[in-house]
Amino acid sequence: MSESALKSLSLRIDRISELVGNAAAWMALALVLLTFSIVMLRYLFQLGWIAMQESILYLHASLFLLGAAYTLKIDGHVRVDIFYRGFSAKQKALVDLLGSLLLLLPVCSFLLWASWDYVSIAWSIHEGSQESGGLPYVYLLKTLIPVAILLLILQGISQALSSLSTLASDKSDN
Repeated sequence: MSESALKSLSLRIDRISELVGNAAAWMALALVLLTFSIVMLRYLFQLGWIAMQESILYLHASLFLLGAAYTLKIDGHVRVDIFYRGFSAKQKALVDLLGSLLLLLPVCSFLLWASWDYVSIAWSIHEGSQESGGLPYVYLLKTLIPVAILLLILQGISQALSSLSTLASDKSDN
């Protein structure tokens, strides 16, 4: 695969992460507005519904699960970069490639495998809230676990392709 083909595929995958990440960012606004509404209803009008409170949990979980791949894309995850920040572009690409291939992709593959039964059981019983008056869609929320993992795998592949493209480039940056 040529350097431009690697870069092109990487950019297409990045667009998916950006779209999902932008949607997750809007969830943050919804989360703040909903939380404000619940607090106002409870303390000003002594009103409260379990379903509204659970929706905060759903939004919060969705925000983190769907935002993880975008955070990886923009290099926003926490890491110790004492040595990394001083590396050349090719050295950084090698570290990113090895990190994707040896850590991110194997761990995500294991998590995908491990979560499969958890999610499929939730779907088989259409799992809902244990609280009366709660949301009946726990199985949909649990579905975001493998979705998030698949998005992370895609972004890891994008990172690996981008790193390969950098390593294959003719520019001598050592």
